[in-house]
Amino acid sequence: MARSEIRAVHSFAVDQAAHGSTVVGAASMYNPYRPGYREGGTSTATGERYDPSAWAAAIQTDLREKFGGVRHGSRASYALVEGTDKKAIVKINDVGPLKPGRVIDFDEQTMRYFDSTLRLGVIQNVRVTPLSGDDWTPGPVAQR
Repeated sequence: MARSEIRAVHSFAVDQAAHGSTVVGAASMYNPYRPGYREGGTSTATGERYDPSAWAAAIQTDLREKFGGVRHGSRASYALVEGTDKKAIVKINDVGPLKPGRVIDFDEQTMRYFDSTLRLGVIQNVRVTPLSGDDWTPGPVAQR
């Protein structure tokens, strides 16, 4: 089976596993290792070390229960994120964003997928839907 066929099947599986209500709002990026990104720290809410290339994100603190109750020592949860005509699975392993009006903060890898130049700063109207289970591989999802 060709790789694109596998990704298309995976896209169907992702759509089927999406559960709960979708949250729509703005997304931004955080990276405690880059100058100018002073929010957060190098450890995530689940206790994992921040990795700018991990396809991970921090969900708004008020939404943590909807996304698996992200807390120190807990397992990360997963979400389907849609924006700028792209889809990706991200691991929710932290809480934030600290800026009003934003529902999710991406790590650098995830933000580069949605904004390859990193010039937008904020991506509006991003859809974030919790995924059931914990057997997901974070990264881009092929469009059907």
